[in-house]
Amino acid sequence: MEYKMFLTDEEKDILNGSKGEVMAKVAKSVVMYGEVFDAKRLVPVTAPSHLVTSFGISLMKAVFAIMDEINDAGVTTIGKFTVDPRPLDYENVKCNLLEKLVFGIIYGKQKDYEEQLKKTGLKDSNAFSCTCYMEEVGNIPKKGDILSWAESSAVVYANSVIGARCNRNSGIIEMFGAILGKVPEFDLLTDEGRKATWIVQIKTTKKPEAQVLGSAIGMKVMSEVPYIKGLDKFIGKELNAQTKDYLKDMGAATASNGAVGLYHVENLTPEAVELKDALIKDKAKVYVIDDAELERVKKNYPVIWKNADAKPSRCFIGCPHLSYNQLIEWTDRIGKELEKQGKKKVSLETVFTAAPDVVAHFKENKEYYDRFISYGTKISSICPLMYMNNPICGKRAVVTNSNKLRTYTTARYYTDEEIAGIAVRGDIAR
Repeated sequence: MEYKMFLTDEEKDILNGSKGEVMAKVAKSVVMYGEVFDAKRLVPVTAPSHLVTSFGISLMKAVFAIMDEINDAGVTTIGKFTVDPRPLDYENVKCNLLEKLVFGIIYGKQKDYEEQLKKTGLKDSNAFSCTCYMEEVGNIPKKGDILSWAESSAVVYANSVIGARCNRNSGIIEMFGAILGKVPEFDLLTDEGRKATWIVQIKTTKKPEAQVLGSAIGMKVMSEVPYIKGLDKFIGKELNAQTKDYLKDMGAATASNGAVGLYHVENLTPEAVELKDALIKDKAKVYVIDDAELERVKKNYPVIWKNADAKPSRCFIGCPHLSYNQLIEWTDRIGKELEKQGKKKVSLETVFTAAPDVVAHFKENKEYYDRFISYGTKISSICPLMYMNNPICGKRAVVTNSNKLRTYTTARYYTDEEIAGIAVRGDIAR
């Protein structure tokens, strides 16, 4: 078969079966994927992969068959990988008998699939999180690393905050890249593809809510690259823990409310600091965001609950997963809200989600963890999105501070301040 892409002799040999039939299939898939996007060559992957497909949905028979082929051939990824969160946690996120029955049908292959992942190169049993780049999890690429990832919130973080290079790949393709050790070079892997086609000017009177700002940017620029000016006025010029958390949440919203795979923040993100306005293409479009624009965006979120006036039954905080620093901040925030309302515990089932190793770190801080538990709040490492894919759970009146969860489910979005009040009060203020 003839390929449009330039291939080395070694790559041609793999395609012709030098490393077995399964590796030939993997290589062919990666090459054909690259040719769809006019990639000229393959480039080496230089850091461990992160896989988006972490859930054993019974309907994914083709995926399980592919995994069996890979496992039977003894093929593994070039390095140990991490993977998105598990979909279930019956201990910390309760469900009724009907919900549990449906979960058993939907995710009936979870145990078997996790065994397939282990054989393929899964890092360990704790490696389930959408925020693999947390220090506790340890899958942290370096600036300039070439990645084979697919999870949208992780891709945009790695590209933007770290300065690694990764396209918004599809699930399974990122695993093939991790097995082959090479990915097609196009778009965000190229210098030209990383240049901004939008200038986003922040002209708000106070620090924008990260989730709403990201939503506004994502819906405006869609899959293009924005260069954000004026944000450093509110979040500083240092990539410290608080700033990274802010950019994590903002970026997840740009990626889910739009399809952003990379953004630059003036005076802050690595490439913007290094290259400044040279990152901006000629004739870049301009989007001005002020207080009124953010309010307009937030007010236009649709409410898709069957009963818009329903009393909420659950609150999810942490999509993408929270950092250790955010768990500390949320403990203080809930504590202050309880004191303000004269209560001892939250009135709404409130579940915070974070990576297993981040949760373990948080539990080591006995003072804060004991306070957290005393407030009646729960902590889990599940994926709230996958949890709400259960059509029975989807009928619940769920509130969240995550624009990603709002976008992909029936959950209703509120800001951090609003969600703290709702969690303690148990109802939405009218």
